[in-house]
Amino acid sequence: MVLMAGTLPTVVVLTAPDEGWPPGLESLESSAQLLLADSPEALQSSLPEADILMVTDFRTTWLRDAWHRAQRLRWIHATSAGVDAILFPELNESDIPVTNARGIFDAAIAEYVLGLMLAFAKDLPGTLEHQRKHRWRHRDSERIAGKRVLVVGAGSIGRRIGNLARASGMHVEGIASRKREGDDDFQAIHGADSLYDLLPDADYVVIAAPLNRSTEGLFGSEAFSRMQPGARLINIGRGPIVQTGALVEALQTGRIAGAALDVFEDEPLREDHPLWGMPQVIVSPHMAGDFIGWREALSEQFVENFRRWCRGAPLNNLVKKSP
Repeated sequence: MVLMAGTLPTVVVLTAPDEGWPPGLESLESSAQLLLADSPEALQSSLPEADILMVTDFRTTWLRDAWHRAQRLRWIHATSAGVDAILFPELNESDIPVTNARGIFDAAIAEYVLGLMLAFAKDLPGTLEHQRKHRWRHRDSERIAGKRVLVVGAGSIGRRIGNLARASGMHVEGIASRKREGDDDFQAIHGADSLYDLLPDADYVVIAAPLNRSTEGLFGSEAFSRMQPGARLINIGRGPIVQTGALVEALQTGRIAGAALDVFEDEPLREDHPLWGMPQVIVSPHMAGDFIGWREALSEQFVENFRRWCRGAPLNNLVKKSP
């Protein structure tokens, strides 16, 4: 489809209920017709007019339900790194390009992961608990220098994690879909088939992989049985990569020493879940990459790509859709 001369493209912004307009899209008001879809009904109504769809709700299932109404859609942009929720079969089989927010959250997530490793090594949760109870409890703490880190997922986020960890004196190796030779951010990058062989040597296992058929449920009882008793698991990737029941059992039995979890199989984590009460667990509500100003940064990234789209230039951050 070619837009008629003088016709503004229609951008539909798919958001969660009550989320409102993303800040920073005001600069497009003279370049595009902007429509907000913050309910299934609003999406059903606006999608037939959409040339571009900007998806800010990374958990949404509304798009698949309304897909039959996408009559003129030419590009979908997700303001998240993970796009598994919108890569349903009908979209995968289409020729509509999908882009994501790769790069926006990388540095913030890497800082968060480094902070978590330091929190474990220095027992910051224990210190805060003693402070709340007015207890003077001297303890020795660990060093992170020299510890071995295995980053599962050697994409842009995993690389920033590896870079910071190596700068802190840690030995960092990565897991990718296939083995790669020579790397600036990792001491080595191994193929996915080496995971079980590498787990026994890792002091910290960091999950930074996307969710797909090969990673869903990857960390279950078998993976935890391979980890050393002093190891800590950090998941800032996707919740369903970890089988929560198997993780709880590994923590309760001392199979692993601790876990820091920013993502979960089911979100939000229910109030009576056993993970909340475990002293060796750090729970955060899917916020590892959310730095002050992140919403504006996402809009700036989209606007830049929109300008490229209008010029007919190649889009940044194209996602490789599953066959």
